[in-house]
Amino acid sequence: MPYENVLIEDGNGVRWITLNRPAKLNALNRAVLAELGSAVNAAGSDGAVRAVVVTGYGDKAFAAGADIAEFVGLDPRDAQQFARAGQAVFDTIAALPKPVIAAVNGFALGGGCELALACHMRVASAAARFGQPEAKLGLIPGYGGTQRLARLVGQGRALELLLTGRMVDASTALAWGLVNRVVEPAELRSTAQGLAEETAAVSPLAAGRCLESVRIGLNLPLDQAQEVEAALFALCFASDDMREGTTAFLEKRPPKFVGR
Repeated sequence: MPYENVLIEDGNGVRWITLNRPAKLNALNRAVLAELGSAVNAAGSDGAVRAVVVTGYGDKAFAAGADIAEFVGLDPRDAQQFARAGQAVFDTIAALPKPVIAAVNGFALGGGCELALACHMRVASAAARFGQPEAKLGLIPGYGGTQRLARLVGQGRALELLLTGRMVDASTALAWGLVNRVVEPAELRSTAQGLAEETAAVSPLAAGRCLESVRIGLNLPLDQAQEVEAALFALCFASDDMREGTTAFLEKRPPKFVGR
């Protein structure tokens, strides 16, 4: 399917989805969100895709927030629907049963930061900057930022960003656990691709169940979360991938996973 606002590129089982509005610093308007959601769903249903990388076109911005021009004229009911539509797209990313990596190449502000938070892992350029500046506009994040940020970096650090509206650099983001790795700008693509290929090399069925177990378990008490883990662990024993993986280990050869 052709898109106007995102670019699609495949290589070695990895699908790159690139936001393509460089003149607007890849700001997220309704059209971008709709195409992003469609592209993520397509990656999820494509058996040849084992991992996904989301990034922004150019070196200035991953995504510099929502398109504020679309806020004009919204009443509270419209605004709630606007937020829920964005949350639905980001929830699709968070629930994808394939690893999704954000390759953050510049500003990740507002909705852009929320997009990075929805991804399962984040690799940042040393030039990346993160922030939730909505309070400076008399708003709060609406695409899951108040929730995912606090879950990822803790309440105190999340509130520091939310209540000041300031940006943090890539090294601070790494120290806070907001990103997994920081690399020089020239190394961002190869690093993200390498990490994606690493995740693509494991059993896709096991990868999906790891993602599911973590996603569900984070919202449950520990004893209930471990019940979920045990149930998903048990399901693996009915899979071809488990039999292939264990057999390959015993035979001292690389496994050939099929995702079932």
